[in-house]
Amino acid sequence: MANIIDGKAISAAIRAEIKESTEAFAKEYGFRPGLAVIIVGEDPASQVYVRNKRRACEEVGFYSEAYELPAETTQEELNALVDKLNASDKIHGILCQLPLPKHLDENEVIMRIDPKKDVDAFHPTNVGKIMIGDYSFLPCTPAGVMALLERSGIEISGKECVVVGRSNIVGKPQAMLLLHSHGTVTVCHSRTKNLAEVCRRADILVAAIGKADFFTADMIKEGAVVIDVGMNRRADGKLTGDVDFESVAPKASYITPVPGGVGPMTITMLMQNTLTAAKQSV
Repeated sequence: MANIIDGKAISAAIRAEIKESTEAFAKEYGFRPGLAVIIVGEDPASQVYVRNKRRACEEVGFYSEAYELPAETTQEELNALVDKLNASDKIHGILCQLPLPKHLDENEVIMRIDPKKDVDAFHPTNVGKIMIGDYSFLPCTPAGVMALLERSGIEISGKECVVVGRSNIVGKPQAMLLLHSHGTVTVCHSRTKNLAEVCRRADILVAAIGKADFFTADMIKEGAVVIDVGMNRRADGKLTGDVDFESVAPKASYITPVPGGVGPMTITMLMQNTLTAAKQSV
């Protein structure tokens, strides 16, 4: 049976370290790292994320601002808010919760956020830095995956790593981070032929496609490390990942559960990025 990678415990340990660093930082410089979160409209999942981010800020001792804007907010109004936060001395990280209502241009918002305050690491400047391996911030979910692997003592160097999913938020940056850690990386997607065959080669498999229980035991190599980034809801309302945990866990050497695996790490790495941004501002 696989070792369970406990994202809650690892996340709590990292948050304790961030809190300690924050107290030392505040003592030295007289102010605290500040995070601003913008949400437009009333998407229930986004509202939960925003609440969790606010709580995380309180837990680690950050200053935070939350802007809950109505769904009919115009592009000009949203841009003006981003400009205001870019200019604020109190704010070191700006996060605009995606998805935005359809009439708003997400790319325009991403481009408008100062790269030094882009704690989601979505701005092309930060994406380019990740590509060359000279970065300040990492996208929060891939950074969380790397922290889970590192703190579980899992060696990446020389391993066959398969990332299934090629989104700009998870799949692509995840592949780059594994490559920077000297993994041999294959990226799979909806057009990949013989997907199960490719997955069976993986020493480390990162599943990030958003399909409930898609990865079954016959797609997994004996002793593989399985990282499940998926967060889906079954017909019975239960949360599940992209990996069929019950069938895969007996075959894997390590596995992340859903919930309680990668999920808790995402907001924790957002806190880490915000602390980094504050340190770079002095």
